[in-house]
Amino acid sequence: MENSFTPEKLDKIESILAEDLIEAGANSVIFIDRAGNIMARQDNGHCEHDVYSLAALGAGNFGAVNAMANIVGEDEFSLLFHKGQKESLHFSKVDEESLLIIIFGKDVSLGFLRLKVAEAVKKIREI
Repeated sequence: MENSFTPEKLDKIESILAEDLIEAGANSVIFIDRAGNIMARQDNGHCEHDVYSLAALGAGNFGAVNAMANIVGEDEFSLLFHKGQKESLHFSKVDEESLLIIIFGKDVSLGFLRLKVAEAVKKIREI
């Protein structure tokens, strides 16, 4: 994926986030680069989290976990999942330069979400 996005490409990505993930039950979805900069985002209108801090911390978390993967002999871990009592976080690598962070509630099945994320990632890569 190229590093520069036109407004048209970002609009397409935001549509994918809304149609594939928000409509599937995610509370918020953030498309970030590996430095933690938000490139696109969508939410269900009820998310009041500090997504800028979450993006920066998420990028750092993903980097730290990939360093741990190298220690145990893996090239990388392409997804992360943190389960909470009310909401959970799912991180997924889109490509070498970008990640998706999804915030979702306990009413959404992790398996279903992973399927929808895989579909969204494929569509984003095509852009």
